[in-house]
Amino acid sequence: MSESVRVDAWLWAIRVYKTRSAATTACRAGHVRVNGAHAKAAQLVRPGDELRVRVNGFDRILAVRRTIAKRVSAALAATAYEDRTPPPPPREFAGTIATRDRGAGRPTKRERRDIDRLRGRD
Repeated sequence: MSESVRVDAWLWAIRVYKTRSAATTACRAGHVRVNGAHAKAAQLVRPGDELRVRVNGFDRILAVRRTIAKRVSAALAATAYEDRTPPPPPREFAGTIATRDRGAGRPTKRERRDIDRLRGRD
């Protein structure tokens, strides 16, 4: 076990991403931050570093406990990091998504302004 390892290899090893190339692509797209700064795929992570990773549209906050470079079982991978992601808000507090009736066509100018006002885009 080495003291530091590439961020893309570590994210792949702890099973955040299915493939290492997916982890590399996420780093290139700016979806990975190490200690608050955007990370390139080859950046090294060490125990104590904090990673903010965007997966499926949601941010996960992970603290590095130990570094691993090879993919291991899920039980061992879970010991390599601490998940500091806050829990999602309860469903009753989440707003409902407004939908238009099927076949209603495009919104009129007045409806568009009402939608923008509702979403706070005045």
